[in-house]
Amino acid sequence: MACDTRLKPRQTIQERAREVRAAMERLAAALRQGRVQVIVDRASGAVAFTGWDDTSRDGITDACAYRALARSGSPLFQQLLARAQQMAGRTVDPRAIAQGVHSHDGGKSWHTH
Repeated sequence: MACDTRLKPRQTIQERAREVRAAMERLAAALRQGRVQVIVDRASGAVAFTGWDDTSRDGITDACAYRALARSGSPLFQQLLARAQQMAGRTVDPRAIAQGVHSHDGGKSWHTH
């Protein structure tokens, strides 16, 4: 996963992989508890997570987290994603994810760079 390769100074790839796994576990728990919500942008089809703060995300982007959760096959994530897509009136656009469309404010505004 690309998130694994964004190393901090003097950090090994194994250390970063552990950090990413721990951050993803925190995100999954927050989604289960309803503290974090999935948002889909109506215009672009990009994904963001509202309520996921900088300390628990540990440098992981919304797009990277979305890819990991989508690959995981989690029924809860699929349900939350379906609800977010229904609320947005559109499905997630893989091109928007690949192009790096993202939000820094939990889905209130969206950026391409």
